Amino acid sequence: MPYFVFKVYDNRTFEPVDSFAQYRDAKRRTRELRAGIPGGEAYTFRLIYARHESEAERLLAQKREARPLGEDS
Repeated sequence: MPYFVFKVYDNRTFEPVDSFAQYRDAKRRTRELRAGIPGGEAYTFRLIYARHESEAERLLAQKREARPLGEDS
């Protein structure tokens, strides 16, 4: 399964940027993109592991529950 890099806007819209077969390459690219974000911009970059791009978008759109306070990391 590939790793996908998405540009994620504050209004919860997504724009695919790239995909990678290896985690290390995907993580490196995500860090480069995050480092290049100008101050005050309303987006970030996210890395996600999924079978295909549409599944990755679906996973990004899901609202995640906050971890309970006091839970070990």
